[in-house]
Amino acid sequence: MGKRQGLATRCVHAGDRSDAFGSPHTPVYNTTTFRYPSTDALLDVVEGRAEGALYTRFGANPSVRSLEAKLAALEDAEAALAFTAGMGAESSLFFAHGREGIVCIGDAYGGTLELLTDQLPRLGMDTHLLWETEPVALRAQLEERLAAGARLVFLETPTNPSLEVYDIAEISEVAHAYGALVAVDNTFATPVNQNPLGLGADLVMHSATKYLGGHSDLTAGAVMGPAALLEPVAAWRKSLGQVPAPETATLLSRSLATLPLRVERQNATAGVLARSLAEHPRVARALYPGLAQFPGHSLAARQMTGFGGMVTFEVADADAAAVVDRLRLFAIAPSLGGVESLATQPVTTTHHGLSGESQRRLGITPAMVRLSVGLEDPEDLLADLEQALE
Repeated sequence: MGKRQGLATRCVHAGDRSDAFGSPHTPVYNTTTFRYPSTDALLDVVEGRAEGALYTRFGANPSVRSLEAKLAALEDAEAALAFTAGMGAESSLFFAHGREGIVCIGDAYGGTLELLTDQLPRLGMDTHLLWETEPVALRAQLEERLAAGARLVFLETPTNPSLEVYDIAEISEVAHAYGALVAVDNTFATPVNQNPLGLGADLVMHSATKYLGGHSDLTAGAVMGPAALLEPVAAWRKSLGQVPAPETATLLSRSLATLPLRVERQNATAGVLARSLAEHPRVARALYPGLAQFPGHSLAARQMTGFGGMVTFEVADADAAAVVDRLRLFAIAPSLGGVESLATQPVTTTHHGLSGESQRRLGITPAMVRLSVGLEDPEDLLADLEQALE
């Protein structure tokens, strides 16, 4: 087929391999090793002259490779690597491409911030956090760090939990002028709503535990991009033992088949909830890229094709914990992206380990509530929020 297939078609069919019995999807190859008819045949695979299954910890398992072909197709990437978790993907990415210095732009997941501010510096790696949101000032800060030698720029957009939006194309232009790579965490947006590689980024990563998995029943991660850039990442993955089990790879492949349907529904419902919360008298502010009054709305409208299923709001005149405790459909739980709706306070989960000063710098307040919107009827979710706020 000459014409590029649509995203929904790629989610269903990319990477699938037929087996001897005609299964329409790649089976679970629940095995650690694979036998060969001769030493020469084994060496052909080991030395790269032939493709073949070899050893699951290396990623050379048909279930894992089938998943990786599907993941690459989702982001229009040349190749992809699957991991045991998003943090596994991130750590191997940083080890492979961040040893000369990493610049992280804006807010990020609490585990990412811990890795950048505490753990990587212990290994002698220079890491820099840029909190600036004003574009001109951010550009100046970024150029200063890149001129000093940093060679990897990392960012989430939208960010967790304030949903700030950063200009991927402009950041990539600045970074490339200094010979640096740009890696984007696309977990919140998903490939349905945003394609960083098409905007100039070099690498894209996901916590596949979230929207890609979508059912709160697996833990995985992914990095997508050019094969040459993924090669050193794969070496770290192999040595750190971060390849997902074949069962997890197959479960994630199953989930990806419904990704567009799930995300499009979550986009729509999140928009309904955000607009209602923005007008509620007991809500101080609602944060959602799809709201016209949101600071990053115009950029999000240019850069994204959908605004996502995450909504954050601040309670105006009540204890946010009391509001969260009154919710009945929204479960109080960390994580996000599943078919069920979740509510959490960032001060108690994602950013709990940060100091009060760091939380204030990031705009994280005790009044803040983050919602992960699921697939329930919007009317029922609205009614749950209304009774909790009352």
